Amino acid sequence: MAEELIAIGRIIGHFGYKGEVKVMPLTDFPERFKLLQQVKVNFKGQIFTKQVETVKSHSNGWLFKLSGIDDKETAQEYRGSLLQIDKTEVYPLPEGYYYHFQLIGLQVYDNHRGLLGELTDVIETGANDVYVVKSSRYKEILIPAIKKVILRIDLPGKIMQVDLLPGIIDDEG
Repeated sequence: MAEELIAIGRIIGHFGYKGEVKVMPLTDFPERFKLLQQVKVNFKGQIFTKQVETVKSHSNGWLFKLSGIDDKETAQEYRGSLLQIDKTEVYPLPEGYYYHFQLIGLQVYDNHRGLLGELTDVIETGANDVYVVKSSRYKEILIPAIKKVILRIDLPGKIMQVDLLPGIIDDEG
C-alpha cells in the first residue's frame, strides 16, 4: 500500500556540527514546520520516518534537527532529500482554494461542449494558474484558472465544470 506523499521541503545542506539540516520550504505555509512532530524523509528513493527534535527559522530557510541525524557528516549525506507528509496532513486551505495534487485527474466539462478531457497539469504563471487538459477531441487545452471560467470544482465527484472563453478552443480545427 503506497501512500501518496507531498513534498513540503528539501534539505539543501547542513548547519553546525550536531546534525542540523538546512531546509528550503516547498510549501506556501512554512509556519507549519513548527507544528511537525515527525516527517517522512525521501533519502535516495527510500522513505524514512524521522522525529522532528527541533525546528527554527533561519535566513531564507529553516533548520531542522531530525532523529538519527546527529553529526554534520550524516546531515550532509541527506542533502537533496525531500521532507514529505501524507496528503491527508496538508495545511487546510480556505474554501475555493485547492492544492495542485487535488486537481490533477479531474474530468473537465464545459457548459457547451461537454467532456473536454482530464486535467493533467497546473502551470503557475504568476497572475493566475493555467490548467492543462488532455483531450481526445481537441489539442491540449490551456484553461485560465479564473472565477469567470472555473464554475465548480467537485473533488469527491472528480469533476471540474467550466465555461470556456471564446478562442480557447478552435471548434473548427
